[in-house]
Amino acid sequence: MLRYFTAGESHGEALVAFLSGLPAGLKVDQSFVDRELWRRQQGYGRGGRMKIERDSAHILSGIRHSMTIGSPISVQLDNRDWKNWQEALPVGEGDPALHKRVASPRPGHADLAGALKYNFPEARYVLERASARESAARVAVGAIAKVFLRELGIEVLSHVVAVGNVAAQKEVPWEQIQALYNQEEILLNCADPETQQRMKDEVDKVLKTGDSLGGVFEVVAHGVPPGLGTYAQWDERLDALLAAAVMSLQAVKAVEIGSGIAAAASPGSAVHDEIGYGQPANFTAFTRTRNNAGGIEGGVSNGEEVRVRGYLKPISTLRRPLQSVDFATREPVRAAYERSDVCVVPAAGVAAEAMAALTLARCALEKFGGDSMGETLRNFHGYRRQLENY
Repeated sequence: MLRYFTAGESHGEALVAFLSGLPAGLKVDQSFVDRELWRRQQGYGRGGRMKIERDSAHILSGIRHSMTIGSPISVQLDNRDWKNWQEALPVGEGDPALHKRVASPRPGHADLAGALKYNFPEARYVLERASARESAARVAVGAIAKVFLRELGIEVLSHVVAVGNVAAQKEVPWEQIQALYNQEEILLNCADPETQQRMKDEVDKVLKTGDSLGGVFEVVAHGVPPGLGTYAQWDERLDALLAAAVMSLQAVKAVEIGSGIAAAASPGSAVHDEIGYGQPANFTAFTRTRNNAGGIEGGVSNGEEVRVRGYLKPISTLRRPLQSVDFATREPVRAAYERSDVCVVPAAGVAAEAMAALTLARCALEKFGGDSMGETLRNFHGYRRQLENY
Protein backbone atom coordinates (compact mmCIF):
# COMPACT_ATOMS: atom_id res chain seq x y z
CA MET A 1 0.00 0.00 0.00
CA LEU A 2 1.13 3.56 -0.72
CA ARG A 3 1.65 5.38 2.58
CA TYR A 4 2.70 8.92 3.33
CA PHE A 5 2.92 11.38 6.20
CA THR A 6 4.51 14.71 7.01
CA ALA A 7 6.30 16.33 9.94
CA GLY A 8 7.46 19.81 10.84
CA GLU A 9 6.22 23.18 12.04
CA SER A 10 5.38 26.34 10.12
CA HIS A 11 8.31 28.28 11.62
CA GLY A 12 10.49 25.28 12.44
CA GLU A 13 13.75 24.43 10.72
CA ALA A 14 12.16 22.31 7.99
CA LEU A 15 9.21 20.28 6.81
CA VAL A 16 9.74 16.59 6.10
CA ALA A 17 7.55 14.25 4.05
CA PHE A 18 7.73 10.48 3.74
CA LEU A 19 6.34 8.33 0.92
CA SER A 20 6.51 4.54 0.97
CA GLY A 21 5.23 1.90 -1.43
CA LEU A 22 6.18 3.15 -4.90
CA PRO A 23 7.66 0.55 -7.26
CA ALA A 24 11.35 0.66 -8.09
CA GLY A 25 12.44 2.03 -11.46
CA LEU A 26 10.29 5.18 -11.64
CA LYS A 27 12.27 8.08 -13.09
CA VAL A 28 11.76 11.23 -10.99
CA ASP A 29 12.72 14.64 -12.30
CA GLN A 30 13.69 16.98 -9.47
CA SER A 31 12.75 20.04 -11.55
CA PHE A 32 9.17 18.76 -11.86
CA VAL A 33 8.85 18.41 -8.08
CA ASP A 34 10.24 21.92 -7.60
CA ARG A 35 7.84 23.37 -10.17
CA GLU A 36 4.91 21.85 -8.28
CA LEU A 37 6.19 23.53 -5.12
CA TRP A 38 6.51 26.80 -7.03
CA ARG A 39 2.92 26.51 -8.27
CA ARG A 40 1.67 26.16 -4.68
CA GLN A 41 3.35 29.44 -3.75
CA GLN A 42 1.72 31.45 -6.54
CA GLY A 43 -1.59 33.26 -6.83
CA TYR A 44 -2.96 36.74 -6.41
CA GLY A 45 -3.62 37.51 -2.75
CA ARG A 46 -0.71 35.58 -1.22
CA GLY A 47 1.03 37.12 1.78
CA GLY A 48 4.55 38.05 2.81
CA ARG A 49 5.65 34.52 3.67
CA MET A 50 5.77 33.67 -0.04
CA LYS A 51 8.37 36.41 -0.50
CA ILE A 52 10.61 34.62 2.00
CA GLU A 53 10.21 30.96 1.07
CA ARG A 54 11.46 29.52 -2.22
CA ASP A 55 10.65 25.88 -1.75
CA SER A 56 12.91 23.23 -3.23
CA ALA A 57 12.74 19.53 -2.50
CA HIS A 58 15.83 18.05 -0.84
CA ILE A 59 15.36 14.32 -1.45
CA LEU A 60 17.10 12.39 1.31
CA SER A 61 16.30 8.78 0.51
CA GLY A 62 14.47 6.36 -1.77
CA ILE A 63 15.67 7.91 -5.07
CA ARG A 64 19.13 7.32 -6.52
CA HIS A 65 20.36 8.31 -9.99
CA SER A 66 16.90 9.92 -10.47
CA MET A 67 15.14 6.54 -10.05
CA THR A 68 13.04 5.15 -7.23
CA ILE A 69 14.70 2.14 -5.63
CA GLY A 70 11.72 0.61 -3.82
CA SER A 71 12.63 1.92 -0.37
CA PRO A 72 10.82 4.76 1.47
CA ILE A 73 11.27 8.22 -0.01
CA SER A 74 11.95 11.12 2.35
CA VAL A 75 11.94 14.76 1.30
CA GLN A 76 13.04 17.82 3.26
CA LEU A 77 11.84 21.38 2.64
CA ASP A 78 13.89 23.97 4.48
CA ASN A 79 12.05 26.90 6.05
CA ARG A 80 14.03 30.00 5.19
CA ASP A 81 12.14 31.92 7.87
CA TRP A 82 13.72 29.65 10.49
CA LYS A 83 16.57 32.11 10.99
CA ASN A 84 14.04 34.56 12.44
CA TRP A 85 12.50 31.95 14.76
CA GLN A 86 15.26 29.72 16.10
CA GLU A 87 15.47 31.66 19.36
CA ALA A 88 11.69 31.79 19.75
CA LEU A 89 11.14 28.08 18.92
CA PRO A 90 14.30 26.22 19.99
CA VAL A 91 14.36 22.46 20.37
CA GLY A 92 16.06 22.89 23.74
CA GLU A 93 14.79 24.98 26.64
CA GLY A 94 16.06 28.30 25.29
CA ASP A 95 15.07 31.63 26.78
CA PRO A 96 11.35 31.74 27.72
CA ALA A 97 11.41 35.52 27.35
CA LEU A 98 11.95 35.14 23.60
CA HIS A 99 8.91 32.90 23.07
CA LYS A 100 6.31 34.46 20.76
CA ARG A 101 2.93 33.72 22.30
CA VAL A 102 -0.34 33.57 20.39
CA ALA A 103 -2.19 35.30 23.19
CA SER A 104 -5.75 35.23 21.81
CA PRO A 105 -7.25 32.50 19.58
CA ARG A 106 -8.39 33.35 16.06
CA PRO A 107 -11.99 32.46 15.21
CA GLY A 108 -12.04 29.81 12.47
CA HIS A 109 -8.51 28.58 13.24
CA ALA A 110 -7.42 25.55 15.27
CA ASP A 111 -6.04 27.84 18.01
CA LEU A 112 -8.63 27.39 20.76
CA ALA A 113 -9.63 23.81 19.97
CA GLY A 114 -5.98 22.75 19.86
CA ALA A 115 -5.06 24.58 23.07
CA LEU A 116 -7.96 22.90 24.88
CA LYS A 117 -7.06 19.49 23.43
CA TYR A 118 -3.36 19.58 24.38
CA ASN A 119 -3.74 21.74 27.52
CA PHE A 120 -1.48 24.49 26.16
CA PRO A 121 -1.65 27.87 27.93
CA GLU A 122 -1.68 29.63 24.54
CA ALA A 123 -1.79 28.69 20.86
CA ARG A 124 1.75 29.01 19.48
CA TYR A 125 2.35 25.26 19.18
CA VAL A 126 -1.13 24.74 17.73
CA LEU A 127 -0.53 27.33 15.01
CA GLU A 128 2.84 25.84 14.15
CA ARG A 129 1.45 22.48 13.09
CA ALA A 130 -2.10 23.43 12.04
CA SER A 131 -0.76 26.03 9.58
CA ALA A 132 -1.28 25.50 5.85
CA ARG A 133 2.50 25.72 5.49
CA GLU A 134 2.35 21.95 6.11
CA SER A 135 0.66 21.45 2.75
CA ALA A 136 3.97 22.19 1.01
CA ALA A 137 5.25 18.83 2.22
CA ARG A 138 2.18 17.12 0.76
CA VAL A 139 2.77 18.83 -2.58
CA ALA A 140 6.33 17.47 -2.65
CA VAL A 141 5.32 13.82 -2.28
CA GLY A 142 2.18 14.42 -4.35
CA ALA A 143 4.43 15.49 -7.21
CA ILE A 144 6.17 12.11 -7.07
CA ALA A 145 2.76 10.41 -7.11
CA LYS A 146 1.94 12.46 -10.22
CA VAL A 147 5.09 11.16 -11.90
CA PHE A 148 3.93 7.61 -11.21
CA LEU A 149 0.41 8.29 -12.54
CA ARG A 150 1.84 9.76 -15.75
CA GLU A 151 3.33 6.35 -16.51
CA LEU A 152 -0.26 5.07 -16.54
CA GLY A 153 -1.46 7.93 -18.73
CA ILE A 154 -3.17 9.77 -15.85
CA GLU A 155 -2.74 13.53 -15.39
CA VAL A 156 -4.01 15.55 -12.41
CA LEU A 157 -4.48 19.34 -12.56
CA SER A 158 -6.75 22.00 -11.06
CA HIS A 159 -8.40 25.31 -11.83
CA VAL A 160 -10.29 27.90 -9.82
CA VAL A 161 -14.07 27.91 -10.16
CA ALA A 162 -14.96 30.74 -7.77
CA VAL A 163 -13.39 33.41 -5.59
CA GLY A 164 -15.84 34.97 -3.16
CA ASN A 165 -19.05 35.72 -5.04
CA VAL A 166 -17.38 35.66 -8.46
CA ALA A 167 -17.80 32.29 -10.20
CA ALA A 168 -17.14 30.81 -13.62
CA GLN A 169 -20.36 29.58 -15.18
CA LYS A 170 -19.23 26.85 -17.58
CA GLU A 171 -17.50 23.52 -17.16
CA VAL A 172 -13.88 23.90 -18.23
CA PRO A 173 -12.56 21.31 -20.71
CA TRP A 174 -9.30 19.51 -20.06
CA GLU A 175 -7.39 21.36 -22.80
CA GLN A 176 -8.01 24.72 -21.12
CA ILE A 177 -6.89 23.37 -17.75
CA GLN A 178 -3.70 22.12 -19.39
CA ALA A 179 -3.13 25.58 -20.85
CA LEU A 180 -3.34 27.06 -17.34
CA TYR A 181 -0.62 24.70 -16.15
CA ASN A 182 1.80 26.03 -18.78
CA GLN A 183 1.47 29.65 -17.63
CA GLU A 184 4.66 31.30 -16.44
CA GLU A 185 2.68 33.53 -14.08
CA ILE A 186 -0.26 32.30 -12.03
CA LEU A 187 -2.83 34.93 -11.12
CA LEU A 188 -5.97 33.17 -9.91
CA ASN A 189 -5.73 30.06 -12.14
CA CYS A 190 -9.13 30.66 -13.71
CA ALA A 191 -9.61 29.54 -17.34
CA ASP A 192 -11.85 32.48 -18.28
CA PRO A 193 -9.87 35.78 -18.47
CA GLU A 194 -12.91 38.02 -17.91
CA THR A 195 -13.99 36.05 -14.83
CA GLN A 196 -10.42 36.02 -13.54
CA GLN A 197 -10.26 39.82 -13.74
CA ARG A 198 -13.47 40.08 -11.72
CA MET A 199 -11.97 37.65 -9.18
CA LYS A 200 -8.90 39.88 -8.92
CA ASP A 201 -11.11 42.92 -8.36
CA GLU A 202 -12.87 41.03 -5.57
CA VAL A 203 -9.54 40.26 -3.90
CA ASP A 204 -8.54 43.92 -4.18
CA LYS A 205 -11.74 45.03 -2.46
CA VAL A 206 -11.24 42.62 0.41
CA LEU A 207 -7.57 43.58 0.73
CA LYS A 208 -8.56 47.20 1.34
CA THR A 209 -10.88 46.23 4.19
CA GLY A 210 -8.42 43.93 6.00
CA ASP A 211 -10.62 40.90 5.37
CA SER A 212 -10.01 37.53 3.64
CA LEU A 213 -11.70 35.59 0.86
CA GLY A 214 -12.48 31.94 0.13
CA GLY A 215 -13.67 30.19 -3.00
CA VAL A 216 -13.93 26.94 -4.93
CA PHE A 217 -11.31 24.96 -6.85
CA GLU A 218 -11.78 21.90 -9.03
CA VAL A 219 -9.29 19.06 -9.38
CA VAL A 220 -9.54 17.09 -12.62
CA ALA A 221 -7.89 13.71 -13.17
CA HIS A 222 -7.68 12.94 -16.90
CA GLY A 223 -7.09 9.45 -18.26
CA VAL A 224 -8.28 7.51 -15.21
CA PRO A 225 -9.26 3.97 -16.27
CA PRO A 226 -12.48 2.37 -15.07
CA GLY A 227 -12.03 0.09 -12.07
CA LEU A 228 -10.08 2.11 -9.48
CA GLY A 229 -11.65 1.89 -6.04
CA THR A 230 -14.40 -0.54 -5.04
CA TYR A 231 -17.91 -0.70 -3.60
CA ALA A 232 -16.96 -3.79 -1.55
CA GLN A 233 -16.15 -1.86 1.65
CA TRP A 234 -17.12 1.64 2.78
CA ASP A 235 -13.54 2.78 3.37
CA GLU A 236 -12.30 1.57 -0.04
CA ARG A 237 -14.69 3.61 -2.18
CA LEU A 238 -12.79 6.00 -4.47
CA ASP A 239 -15.16 8.91 -3.87
CA ALA A 240 -14.87 8.48 -0.10
CA LEU A 241 -11.07 8.37 -0.31
CA LEU A 242 -10.90 11.48 -2.48
CA ALA A 243 -13.38 13.36 -0.32
CA ALA A 244 -11.34 12.61 2.81
CA ALA A 245 -8.08 13.53 1.09
CA VAL A 246 -9.31 16.92 -0.13
CA MET A 247 -11.23 17.67 3.08
CA SER A 248 -8.02 17.08 5.05
CA LEU A 249 -6.51 20.25 3.57
CA GLN A 250 -6.47 23.31 5.76
CA ALA A 251 -9.56 25.58 5.29
CA VAL A 252 -11.50 23.14 3.08
CA LYS A 253 -15.01 22.87 4.52
CA ALA A 254 -16.90 20.97 1.80
CA VAL A 255 -16.10 18.57 -1.04
CA GLU A 256 -18.16 17.81 -4.14
CA ILE A 257 -17.79 14.97 -6.63
CA GLY A 258 -19.01 15.87 -10.13
CA SER A 259 -22.22 17.93 -9.99
CA GLY A 260 -23.15 16.59 -6.56
CA ILE A 261 -24.57 19.81 -5.13
CA ALA A 262 -26.74 20.67 -8.14
CA ALA A 263 -27.73 17.00 -8.45
CA ALA A 264 -29.31 17.06 -4.99
CA ALA A 265 -31.89 19.56 -6.24
CA SER A 266 -32.48 17.96 -9.66
CA PRO A 267 -34.56 15.01 -10.93
CA GLY A 268 -32.72 11.81 -11.74
CA SER A 269 -33.40 12.16 -15.46
CA ALA A 270 -31.36 15.38 -15.47
CA VAL A 271 -28.53 13.96 -13.39
CA HIS A 272 -27.52 10.42 -14.35
CA ASP A 273 -25.10 10.00 -17.23
CA GLU A 274 -26.74 8.00 -20.00
CA ILE A 275 -24.73 5.15 -21.50
CA GLY A 276 -24.15 4.40 -25.17
CA TYR A 277 -21.93 2.12 -27.22
CA GLY A 278 -19.90 3.00 -30.28
CA GLN A 279 -16.36 3.23 -31.54
CA PRO A 280 -13.66 2.36 -28.98
CA ALA A 281 -12.27 5.47 -27.29
CA ASN A 282 -9.97 5.72 -24.29
CA PHE A 283 -10.52 2.37 -22.55
CA THR A 284 -13.77 0.89 -23.89
CA ALA A 285 -16.46 1.50 -26.52
CA PHE A 286 -18.99 2.49 -23.85
CA THR A 287 -19.79 6.20 -24.07
CA ARG A 288 -21.37 8.92 -21.93
CA THR A 289 -23.22 12.04 -23.03
CA ARG A 290 -22.12 13.95 -19.91
CA ASN A 291 -20.17 13.50 -16.68
CA ASN A 292 -22.38 14.59 -13.79
CA ALA A 293 -21.04 11.65 -11.75
CA GLY A 294 -17.56 13.16 -11.82
CA GLY A 295 -16.05 9.94 -13.15
CA ILE A 296 -17.11 7.79 -10.18
CA GLU A 297 -20.13 5.51 -9.80
CA GLY A 298 -20.65 3.24 -6.82
CA GLY A 299 -17.24 4.13 -5.43
CA VAL A 300 -15.49 2.96 -8.62
CA SER A 301 -13.96 5.04 -11.43
CA ASN A 302 -16.01 4.64 -14.63
CA GLY A 303 -13.52 5.82 -17.26
CA GLU A 304 -14.64 9.44 -17.41
CA GLU A 305 -12.61 12.34 -16.01
CA VAL A 306 -12.61 12.35 -12.22
CA ARG A 307 -13.74 15.81 -11.08
CA VAL A 308 -13.58 16.87 -7.42
CA ARG A 309 -14.35 20.33 -6.06
CA GLY A 310 -13.11 21.76 -2.78
CA TYR A 311 -14.91 24.61 -1.05
CA LEU A 312 -12.41 26.78 0.78
CA LYS A 313 -13.43 29.04 3.65
CA PRO A 314 -11.74 32.46 3.97
CA ILE A 315 -8.38 32.40 5.73
CA SER A 316 -8.83 32.69 9.51
CA THR A 317 -6.11 35.28 10.12
CA LEU A 318 -7.46 38.77 9.40
CA ARG A 319 -5.57 42.05 9.31
CA ARG A 320 -8.71 43.47 10.88
CA PRO A 321 -9.08 40.82 13.61
CA LEU A 322 -12.38 39.52 14.94
CA GLN A 323 -13.44 39.42 18.56
CA SER A 324 -11.71 36.89 20.81
CA VAL A 325 -10.62 36.32 24.41
CA ASP A 326 -7.17 36.62 25.99
CA PHE A 327 -5.88 33.20 27.05
CA ALA A 328 -4.35 34.54 30.26
CA THR A 329 -6.89 37.10 31.51
CA ARG A 330 -10.08 35.72 29.84
CA GLU A 331 -10.89 39.32 28.96
CA PRO A 332 -12.35 40.26 25.56
CA VAL A 333 -9.69 41.31 23.02
CA ARG A 334 -9.12 41.24 19.30
CA ALA A 335 -7.82 37.96 17.91
CA ALA A 336 -4.08 37.55 17.40
CA TYR A 337 -2.61 38.42 14.00
CA GLU A 338 0.11 36.43 12.25
CA ARG A 339 1.46 37.31 8.81
CA SER A 340 -1.04 35.78 6.42
CA ASP A 341 -2.65 35.69 2.99
CA VAL A 342 -5.85 37.28 1.72
CA CYS A 343 -6.81 34.58 -0.81
CA VAL A 344 -5.24 31.13 -1.30
CA VAL A 345 -7.74 29.37 -3.57
CA PRO A 346 -5.25 28.69 -6.43
CA ALA A 347 -2.65 27.36 -3.97
CA ALA A 348 -5.25 25.17 -2.28
CA GLY A 349 -6.07 23.73 -5.70
CA VAL A 350 -2.43 22.71 -6.19
CA ALA A 351 -2.36 21.08 -2.74
CA ALA A 352 -5.60 19.26 -3.62
CA GLU A 353 -3.99 17.99 -6.83
CA ALA A 354 -1.31 16.41 -4.66
CA MET A 355 -3.87 14.77 -2.40
CA ALA A 356 -5.88 13.48 -5.36
CA ALA A 357 -2.70 12.16 -7.01
CA LEU A 358 -1.64 10.34 -3.85
CA THR A 359 -5.12 8.81 -3.55
CA LEU A 360 -5.29 7.71 -7.19
CA ALA A 361 -1.74 6.34 -7.02
CA ARG A 362 -2.69 4.29 -3.97
CA CYS A 363 -5.76 2.88 -5.70
CA ALA A 364 -3.77 2.16 -8.88
CA LEU A 365 -1.13 0.27 -6.93
CA GLU A 366 -3.82 -1.71 -5.12
CA LYS A 367 -5.29 -2.58 -8.52
CA PHE A 368 -2.11 -3.32 -10.47
CA GLY A 369 0.55 -4.04 -7.83
CA GLY A 370 4.19 -4.54 -8.75
CA ASP A 371 7.52 -4.13 -6.99
CA SER A 372 9.07 -2.65 -10.12
CA MET A 373 7.65 -0.31 -12.73
CA GLY A 374 8.10 -3.04 -15.34
CA GLU A 375 5.84 -5.36 -13.35
CA THR A 376 3.28 -2.63 -12.65
CA LEU A 377 3.10 -1.61 -16.30
CA ARG A 378 2.74 -5.22 -17.48
CA ASN A 379 -0.23 -5.62 -15.17
CA PHE A 380 -1.69 -2.28 -16.25
CA HIS A 381 -1.40 -3.01 -19.97
CA GLY A 382 -2.90 -6.46 -19.44
CA TYR A 383 -5.88 -4.82 -17.76
CA ARG A 384 -6.19 -2.36 -20.64
CA ARG A 385 -6.39 -5.27 -23.07
CA GLN A 386 -9.09 -6.80 -20.89
CA LEU A 387 -11.11 -3.58 -21.10
CA GLU A 388 -10.61 -3.28 -24.86
CA ASN A 389 -11.82 -6.86 -25.36
CA TYR A 390 -14.81 -6.54 -23.06
